[in-house]
Amino acid sequence: MTDSAKPLGEFDLIERFFKNRANQQLKNHPEIHLGIGDDCALIGLEKSLNTSGLKDLAISTDMLVEGRHFLPNADPYLLGHKCLAVNLSDLAAMGARPLGFTLAIAMPEVKAAWLEAFSNGLFDLANQHQCPLIGGDTTAGPLTISITVFGRVSGSEALARHKAQVGDDIWVSHQIGDARLALGSLRLEWPLSTEEFNVVSARMHAPTPRVELSQKLLGIAHAAIDISDGLLGDLSHILLQSKVSAEVLIDQVPGSDVLNSKSLELQRLCKLSGGDDYELCFTASTEKSAAINNLSKELGLALTKIGKITSSSTQLITLIDGDGHPLPPNLSAQYLKSFDHFK
Repeated sequence: MTDSAKPLGEFDLIERFFKNRANQQLKNHPEIHLGIGDDCALIGLEKSLNTSGLKDLAISTDMLVEGRHFLPNADPYLLGHKCLAVNLSDLAAMGARPLGFTLAIAMPEVKAAWLEAFSNGLFDLANQHQCPLIGGDTTAGPLTISITVFGRVSGSEALARHKAQVGDDIWVSHQIGDARLALGSLRLEWPLSTEEFNVVSARMHAPTPRVELSQKLLGIAHAAIDISDGLLGDLSHILLQSKVSAEVLIDQVPGSDVLNSKSLELQRLCKLSGGDDYELCFTASTEKSAAINNLSKELGLALTKIGKITSSSTQLITLIDGDGHPLPPNLSAQYLKSFDHFK
């Protein structure tokens, strides 16, 4: 099979057909401070009212497709919540404060009751984060929802992926893995009781964007990313762009009581490569540990140290088990895969 005939993954196609050519164009647009390759693009703004100093406009787009990102019978209220939540989570990954969003939606037919519930879920979350709907588009077609969200952040403070430093600690917010546990139950990969499923499915259908946390991490954390495609896969984006490596203490990754009651193998699978949690993974110098622990208490939100950034090496991520031993390569490989829409 020739190189051009090899199947392309999601990030392969972005790199091959779009990223490099887009970055060439940026040379003629110095006001665009950050382009393709992070959770948001950053565009420089002039000084304006209600701001102190220069701010960047943070922009991110996400598309959710029926049958790919959500089930055909998905609760429309929860779907409205999730569609905006995943975009707000991108802003959170940059430390940006929400400003507004646009909505483009294609649907096979107009169903007033469905739209009423969907819009209620959308606007309830939008109101919570003071993020108004400012435009969009509608058309007929397979149910597809695309949101572009806008935020504001100082470019020098933005929690961009390329800012991780050797010696930084690696942290995650709240708990990881419930969304994958719920999805596996729906796919009949493993059994869950009704009570267990109801607990973990809420994380899959109604994630919490960590906007407040991200605002308070400005000036404390260096780099961040939201966990959408799997903890290790998403962490690898930080490592590659920062040109560093990492050691991850896999059995210190926090999980819910439901997930922690399962086998160690299942816990690791869901926590390390599950995705769809939309928690934050961030890096910060060890000197900031006390500040982060105080922030955890202030917000009532668990923030857990799970590893350390190391100098760049041929091993991008080294997985360390609960006994302090590196996992063998064949075992590590199964956890180092992340979700890819085209694989």
